[in-house]
Amino acid sequence: MTDLQLAAAFEATWPAAEYRDVGGFRVGRGHGAGARVSSARAIGPWRDADIDASVDLHSLWGQEPLFRVPDDDTALSAALRDRGFRLQVPTAIMATGIERLTGLEPPPVTTFAVWPPLAIQRQIWAAGHIGPARQQVMERASHPKAAILGRIDDRAAGAGFVAIHAGIAMMHAVEVLPEWRRKGLAGWMMRGAAIWAAGKGATRLALAVSRDNQAAIAFYRNLGFEEVAGYGYRIRP
Repeated sequence: MTDLQLAAAFEATWPAAEYRDVGGFRVGRGHGAGARVSSARAIGPWRDADIDASVDLHSLWGQEPLFRVPDDDTALSAALRDRGFRLQVPTAIMATGIERLTGLEPPPVTTFAVWPPLAIQRQIWAAGHIGPARQQVMERASHPKAAILGRIDDRAAGAGFVAIHAGIAMMHAVEVLPEWRRKGLAGWMMRGAAIWAAGKGATRLALAVSRDNQAAIAFYRNLGFEEVAGYGYRIRP
């Protein structure tokens, strides 16, 4: 990712439990919290031996060997492909100027920014397979951060997580209960998160979304987000 500030915010707002540098790679220990925090990524010049050492560390930690590779890192992609690592979960990083989302206030009692998360938010995340391990990632992130609660028809129906690093707000773990989707709640939650983040001095809002989820990508584009970078995971079958 060539935008170094965005790259730093991406890592800082969704941190692994532990990191260890292995040659030119930084390996995250995720404790079951998903691929992003359980992957190795290049942080400098690397050698083939560093790939082997990263695989060994993953194994030592009881993790599946996994590398997170930016779209434009063709050298690393080729080296991993030659070793049998296949591409999975191509992902887009999208961002927008925060002022594009703050001009329209959510209706009353539609969104709230709180910390720590409420029990109902944890239940909504769990229903969307964002369980305790991923929720622990949110606990590790530094302040300022907030859990966004979305309400519709007088009931709590959505939850999201937003954290700020160096003026960039990153949105994570956006979940709306199935029976309340396609009613506009996710859009109000994004605006609520942007208004909260602007109040904390953030100037940009960004997020990651699977390229396979074209409906979500179209939704974010309609809100003013643009794709600014991308990555995929390389994993051995």
